[in-house]
Amino acid sequence: MNAPAHQATWDATETRLLSGWYATGRSADLTDHLRRHGSPPVAAARGNHRSRPLIRALEAAGLTGRGGAGFPTAGKLRAVAEGRGRPVVVVNAMESEPASHKDRFLLAVAPHLVLDGAVLAAEAVGADTVHLCVPRGGSAQYWQLRRAVDERRAACLDEVDLRPHALPHAYVSSESTSLVRWLNGGEARPLGAPPRSHERGVGRRPTLVHNAETLAHLALVARYGPGWFRRAGTRDEPGTTLVTVSGAVAAPGVLEVALGTPLATVLDRAGGGVEPLRAVLLGGFAGTWLPAEHLGTPLTRYDLGRLGAAPGAGVLVALPRSACGLTETARILAYLAAHSAGQCGPCRFGLPAVADDFAALAAGRADAFLLSRLRRRTGLLPDRGACRHPDGAARLAASALECFVDDVDHHLTHGTCPAARRPPRLPVPAATPPETWR
Repeated sequence: MNAPAHQATWDATETRLLSGWYATGRSADLTDHLRRHGSPPVAAARGNHRSRPLIRALEAAGLTGRGGAGFPTAGKLRAVAEGRGRPVVVVNAMESEPASHKDRFLLAVAPHLVLDGAVLAAEAVGADTVHLCVPRGGSAQYWQLRRAVDERRAACLDEVDLRPHALPHAYVSSESTSLVRWLNGGEARPLGAPPRSHERGVGRRPTLVHNAETLAHLALVARYGPGWFRRAGTRDEPGTTLVTVSGAVAAPGVLEVALGTPLATVLDRAGGGVEPLRAVLLGGFAGTWLPAEHLGTPLTRYDLGRLGAAPGAGVLVALPRSACGLTETARILAYLAAHSAGQCGPCRFGLPAVADDFAALAAGRADAFLLSRLRRRTGLLPDRGACRHPDGAARLAASALECFVDDVDHHLTHGTCPAARRPPRLPVPAATPPETWR
């Protein structure tokens, strides 16, 4: 996905990861990268005792994960550095969320920033191997990554072994335990049982799994320090973040914004709405619908959390008034049901049942009994699965029933609304199971 074509709203004080793209309009090779950022700093000699300066800098910066969970980055590095055995680093660039394109775009325009962060993280925790995981379906992305790795090898830039991999592309294959399981020779399905990856992951060694964007931020903190990082964002949630904006906006694409930016401003940066908006989907397909009246909410985990939402994978989808939120949600739930790992009761039975009930509601075939059953089934999904996949689907369904309550009443009493008979608005992939998990 391309970044928005318009440049008028580019704020240089907030654009860090994508500064080279905005300045030149092209991808940065190693020469461009070194010219802009200089050689990567040396995090430490390998070994836990010398990993502390970078970890302390990350702690002072307040950097948190940009992959969805928002866990403090310093804490993850410290846990791995203090583990037993030689650690391993895994870069999660799978981006299995269909509404997100930020990591793919970042790797396309600034691959060496991500690789710098991966190498620095490896040096900090004492790892000698970095596994770079991208989806198998994006062959161009894999070969772009290979070229960047080859550039670094030719320049003898790193002492760490960088190993690109192309994994099966399924919704749950981007789970950190899915990556570990695949790298250990298994299928790219999540593992719900202990031990945790930071204790015993790839090759039974302590394993650090980080999202691609998070590592790019790490590389900049290592270069410019925590004070510089905190110049953007809020006091409690500093820095910038990448957001994929899509739906009813004039210039959909990937944006870099400061945390704390109002949602309405993010949409304006994407050219603004092309028609009046009804709601926005926050976080992705496993995210939350928010009514348009909440567009003044700052993009922070705290502020969105007060509304029952979260930034998630950095997704903001604008839904126009002319669309039916129930129909769009039913399409997403059908996709999520098809892409479950099928390893537990909630995914094998509960999620398909919720998807079927929601499809009946969207099609105007529901009654009060079915709606009551849908609410009950949705409430039973969370905290029961082998992974968090059913939790996300339940969150989406519950938020849709609340956000589109007028549509629910109309579909119950009058059948489908006029908007439900219009063509779909969201780019939801076909609801077909993955071809392979290996």
